[in-house]
Amino acid sequence: MDRVHYEPDHRAFGELAGDFARKEVAPFIAAWEDDGIIPRQVFAKAGAVGLLGFAAGEQFGGVEARDFRYNQILIESFMDADCGAVGLSFAVHNDICLPYLADLGTAEQRARWLPGFVSGDLIAAIGMTEPGAGSDVAGIRTSAVDAGDHFCVNGAKTFITNGQNADLVITCVRTSADRHRGLTLLVLERGMPGFERGRNLDKLGLHCQDTSELILTDVMVPKRNVLGEVGRGFEYLMRNLPQERMQIAVGSLGRARAALRWTIDYVRDRTAFGKPIGALQNTRFVLADVATEVSVAEAFIDRCVVELNAGRLSPADAAKAKLWATEMEFRCLDSCQQLFGGYGYMREYPIARSAIDARVTRVYGGTSEIMREIIGRELNLAQ
Repeated sequence: MDRVHYEPDHRAFGELAGDFARKEVAPFIAAWEDDGIIPRQVFAKAGAVGLLGFAAGEQFGGVEARDFRYNQILIESFMDADCGAVGLSFAVHNDICLPYLADLGTAEQRARWLPGFVSGDLIAAIGMTEPGAGSDVAGIRTSAVDAGDHFCVNGAKTFITNGQNADLVITCVRTSADRHRGLTLLVLERGMPGFERGRNLDKLGLHCQDTSELILTDVMVPKRNVLGEVGRGFEYLMRNLPQERMQIAVGSLGRARAALRWTIDYVRDRTAFGKPIGALQNTRFVLADVATEVSVAEAFIDRCVVELNAGRLSPADAAKAKLWATEMEFRCLDSCQQLFGGYGYMREYPIARSAIDARVTRVYGGTSEIMREIIGRELNLAQ
């Protein structure tokens, strides 16, 4: 992780994150995978050492580190320690949810929510996806009817990361029929009558990252829980999607880089026909291709992170980063897993878990097909 765009403070933070992942997460990851959820106290432990909400203001317990390189190196550190599902749960909390609370929240909302967010006592999630609305955000149907001092919310959300653990769910609802200007962001809080969690979904991978259905039946959400302005939810979501997509791209790069390291170590030790399989030309060629793909992705993603920090990252470039990184990750993990032979199919090996976990990255945050549509529109091919 000693790359040109990292400075000493980022590297020190990466060492902190890596140490936490190795000591507080890695020894227990197999059990949490079987349980299908990360214990809540892990968030509190992470908050205590400064891994959560570090971009929040000092008055809320953060250090105002509004520099995505910290977010990037945290994800990379967890991927490197084979704790990617936990790192990505933290990333949903830090990278996706915090900007909404910090940038759109009123002074009262920030004082109410951010201290617990930073300490890990309040776990956050975002409720966008519905059974009938995924990549098409404007198709959201969960309704919020104005009832004076509150909104009455009815609907359902699905595939919600941190859904079982979440105390705060930033929820996109429909407050009018207008396709784009009819969406609003509300914060639903644990314990609100009518706010129920469905089952913890049985996913192909990322098993310890709890992913849930949310059922909303006549939930009375006070208007003091509106984030930003009513009717501007779609605008806010579009504003933050580039960072969300960079978070996914960074995770995919980190996982592919870790897989390359694990595979190099494996082929040095594993013998076939009387010599290490790393000495075979096919092995060298396969890993040469993987190393090249990882390096190319790294250069583009690091540049995009710099652009994101400067406020110049375009939606199309964020889409390119997500598209390339997730497709690259899938190719490289497949190549690395093949070199492990039968052991690559065993869940106790990090390469097997990573290959399974990687499958969803081409889907969530906007599918690869949607990324191509965004990039294609920028090309103005219809002119």
